[in-house]
Amino acid sequence: MTRKPAIVLNGNDLTIEDIVAIGVGDRKVALDPAAVERCRASRRFLEEEVAAKRVIYGVNTSFGPMCNKIIEDGEIETLQVNLIRSHAAGLGDPLKPYVSLAIVAVRLNTLAKGYSGVRTVLLDFMAGMINRGIAPHIPECGSVGASGDLIHLAHLSLSIIGEGKSWYEGELRDTAELYRSLGITPMRLSFKEGIALMNGTSAMTALAAFALYGAKKLLRVGCVTGAFALEIFGGIDDAFDEDLHLVKPHPGQIAIASTIRNLYAGSGNITLRRDVHELIRQQATDGPVYETSVNVQDVYSIRCTPQVLAPVTETIEYATRVIETEANSSNDNPIIIPEKKKIIHGGNFHGQSISFAMDSLCIAIATLCNLSERRINKFLDRNLNEGLPEFLIPGTPGLTMGFMGAQYLATSTTAENRQLANPVSTNSISCNASNQDVVSMGTVSARKAFKAVSNAKHVVTLEVLTDLQALSFRNADKLGIGTRRIYELLEKEFSVYDNKRVFHDDLVRFRKLLFSSPLFDDLDGYCRQPA
Repeated sequence: MTRKPAIVLNGNDLTIEDIVAIGVGDRKVALDPAAVERCRASRRFLEEEVAAKRVIYGVNTSFGPMCNKIIEDGEIETLQVNLIRSHAAGLGDPLKPYVSLAIVAVRLNTLAKGYSGVRTVLLDFMAGMINRGIAPHIPECGSVGASGDLIHLAHLSLSIIGEGKSWYEGELRDTAELYRSLGITPMRLSFKEGIALMNGTSAMTALAAFALYGAKKLLRVGCVTGAFALEIFGGIDDAFDEDLHLVKPHPGQIAIASTIRNLYAGSGNITLRRDVHELIRQQATDGPVYETSVNVQDVYSIRCTPQVLAPVTETIEYATRVIETEANSSNDNPIIIPEKKKIIHGGNFHGQSISFAMDSLCIAIATLCNLSERRINKFLDRNLNEGLPEFLIPGTPGLTMGFMGAQYLATSTTAENRQLANPVSTNSISCNASNQDVVSMGTVSARKAFKAVSNAKHVVTLEVLTDLQALSFRNADKLGIGTRRIYELLEKEFSVYDNKRVFHDDLVRFRKLLFSSPLFDDLDGYCRQPA
């Protein structure tokens, strides 16, 4: 397999997809030479200011509310190590090693912008960690997201100085022992470098990147399941008519309607509005009122899919802009701008933007789950499923249970995601002797979004299996161009569930197929007419 080129970090154009690719080990990193030169200029200016006895926060002062305690020159390097050790105070389950490695990459990218005053040797060391797959052990709990991710990034910094624990080749190792075995000399940090590593939003940013990467795939699969449901139930076409959506022109709504329309194009399953009138009139009886078995309109979980997923689409787009802006920002304090001879003390480490975006993403993901769960229920309830077997049972109802038990997974997980949709960005608690009197909780919000996306994958996986089971009973032979191509791919991996195996195993296999493969990366490709 041809190795992909390294992602060149310059502090300006790191994407969600780049962050994920680096984290999972698909791509190495390299440093942009121009960025390295900017870092050298920043460091030279900082050294000049230190030599001139300027008082600079975190360089020759202590931290937080103790910033009025001035540190003598002989102790300013000790100060950095003391900061790291004291703030490496996280607890809880460790972040996944691939998330941890992505955090190192995001931190390296922001340092590479050249406004943090670190030496280039530190950048080289971090790039080496990434390229060798050495991921810091970072407990999940601790950040309030105000002075950035102090606790999370302190644990990252421990790995850089050869302390704490690190992941390597799937194993958690003592970092000092690991470095000895690999012949790596730990970094000895100089002034400003400890706080430059820790004072920033890189943990919440990396977590958010993974959440968004998963959310984008969930949305694509959600369009496919929307199209499948429409076809299985013979839904009416005009709910997806372009002109309908142009008169309510939310961009996300127009995009979702177009995607689903393209997926079912050429279908023989769709009911055309122009045919509905005659079908209904054929059932007319004498009297002032008669009842028809023909649907005049489909239920909301089918016909309102574009309207429901519109804000989901737009939220994902908004959150992507926020996270990519943050990943390519200088979120350190103080900021060093050598060309303007300025060292600026401020609050770029504050994670409110990420916190808002991730809270919004949690709402969007809960909404997607609501839609998916209701469609699953429609397939399984014999009073709603328009002639399909109850619980999609292929055998003897009562003796076999079909999808009855699996539905609980969707119901309980959707309920959990509704709880996770409650905001944390508004839950500021003053701390740090009231120096940090307004905090963002950005990392808590990003962790919440990461969990919500993982939960949603459970629900949507079950919906896909539900679609495939339903298609085993009807309408598979008349699917549209896009839905047919997707069905043919999925059907190769699918066996009708007949109670002769454990349902869990099907869920595990399909969850991996749907979300850990490139299967749904290009929906448009499924809709193209054959050459």
